[in-house]
Parts: sequence; C-alpha cells; structure tokens
Amino acid sequence: MRNVLVTGGSRGIGLAIVRRLSAEGYGVVATARRESDDLAAAIAAAEVAGAGPIRFRALDMNEIAAIPAFVRDLRKEVGALYGLVNNAGIGTEGVLATMYESQIAELLRVNVEAPIVLTKYVVRHMLAAGEGRIVNMGSIIGATGYHALSVYGATKAALEGFSRSLSREVGRMGITVNVVAPGFVATELTRGMGEDGRAKIAGRSALRRLPEPDDIARTVEFLLGDGGRNITGTVMTVDAGNTA
Repeated sequence: MRNVLVTGGSRGIGLAIVRRLSAEGYGVVATARRESDDLAAAIAAAEVAGAGPIRFRALDMNEIAAIPAFVRDLRKEVGALYGLVNNAGIGTEGVLATMYESQIAELLRVNVEAPIVLTKYVVRHMLAAGEGRIVNMGSIIGATGYHALSVYGATKAALEGFSRSLSREVGRMGITVNVVAPGFVATELTRGMGEDGRAKIAGRSALRRLPEPDDIARTVEFLLGDGGRNITGTVMTVDAGNTA
C-alpha cells in the first residue's frame, strides 16, 4: 500500500483529498493542529468500508522546528511515504500598507517556509526509494492577483517557483513535483462572501459555477496515479474557467 501525507487534512479541500485518496486505496496520514469531527467521521467510515486507512497526526505548520522529528517518527510508524500533498495554508487578507508585520511573517512561514522544510525531509526518503509524488497546493491568486491578497498571492507564486525548480532536482530519481491551483472553491471560505459574491465569481467563469473540493481532490489523485507519471514541474488549474 502506498502512503500519502496530506497536510491541512481536517477540513475543506484537505479533507476532500484525504477521503478521495482513501477511497482509491492509499494509506493516508492527515495532519492539522487538531482532529476535526469531520475527519474523525472519515477515519471511521474508511474503516467500515474497507478503504485505505486514514490516520490523524497533529502538526502545527507554525512550529517549523518540530518538522524533522515529525517526519522521522512518521517514517518509523507507517513506513515509506510515496506521496506528499502540501495543502495546509492560511489565507489572511489585508491591504499591504496596513498589514501587521506579524501577519506577513506568519503567511510566509506557514505557506512557504513550512511546506519547503517538510518537503525537504520527506523527499529524502523518496530519493532513497527511487520514487515519489509531491503536490503543492497553489492558487490562481498566485498568477492573477486579487485585492487585499498581495502577500497571500506572493506565497502561492513562491510555491510555483519552488515546485518547478525542485522538479528538476529530483526528476532523475523518479519523483514528480506539481502544483494544483484552485480558483474560488465552494468551501466555508467562499460561503463568507454571501450568495451575491459567489454568484458574481461563478458568473465570470466559463462554466458558470464554482469548483467543488472533490474536483481538486480528483486532480490530486490523478497526479499521484499512473496518469500523472510523466507530468512534473507544472501547474494544473482547477477554476471552472475563471481564468480562461
């Protein structure tokens, strides 16, 4: 059984990825600061259905110093990690001129530094195994920009540059590195925009709708599977045609 580590797996897109990969037979380790009720239900449902096992392990992406030991202990517990999905992130809004430096630092730490450091320690084991798949969660904001999301957009653009270069570093050892860039997805985050706001975004999209979390999860599954074996160093956009 191939094991995949999914960060930020307790809700939203991360939880959809966890459920999708489990249903496809992967052993999934989901991380978050704490286990949600929905993740606990997914763990129980996977066991009943005989799907790939789901495990929860607490990991705060703010605590970068804890990452090396986390990866070492996880490797001892579950064995080799075939896949890493760097999904955890924060989307703090704010006009740059009035943002606190602490907010800027946290966005850079959680959205850029933490996934890079986590990838560093996971990819070492992938290099030893001679195979692996890394998927980093980007955003269309990294390419298009959006009002009051300049720092967030910078973090997502950074992940794209990181992924393209890393794919060159590790490709010869059979490891792929890609980015999935969702648009505005129908999650609890966009629900805060209200029906009118969601309708306006959907109306600007070619398909006149918002993607669902499972649309993102299916794309991640594709990149982890045989269909993605020759795709690396690229960005796959899932936005219902918002940027078409």
